[in-house]
Amino acid sequence: MKGGKVVLATVLALCLGVMMSGCAKKAVETPGDKGAKGPAESLETAASDILEGRTSAPMLPVYFDFDKSDIRADQVERVENNADFLKKSSTVRIRIEGNCDERGSNEYNLALGERRAQSAKKYLVNLGVADSRMETVSWGEEKVLLFGHDEISWAQNRRDDFVIIK
Repeated sequence: MKGGKVVLATVLALCLGVMMSGCAKKAVETPGDKGAKGPAESLETAASDILEGRTSAPMLPVYFDFDKSDIRADQVERVENNADFLKKSSTVRIRIEGNCDERGSNEYNLALGERRAQSAKKYLVNLGVADSRMETVSWGEEKVLLFGHDEISWAQNRRDDFVIIK
């Protein structure tokens, strides 16, 4: 009887040791993985790695702060690149689509989306793009990219898309 308990205890100890040691898992790298992101990384930087809106290439969408319609300093280069493309492609017409996150009423978000689209259009006009080549529309919160209820999702949804229409 005593020998059976020793064998059982040994088997249990071995099983417990195997279960606790487990196998090391290798981190999966995705294409374009830039390494570990530190906790100090801003949400805007993290959000910009996710999607690029519904903008027609080679233009880029422009992102906005919560409840704001002015072009952020970190988005100026995007607007300037869009202007450069439009000035080189003189027959292209675009629609600037203002978008919002889900917070706020439908009416408020439609108005905010329109202010955002108008802000980008005015900036492009000041950079030399003809007003007649651009139209604006506000989708408010209707054309979301990310359906999450968190800051990264909301940051992706607060944007202007630049869509080639001709």
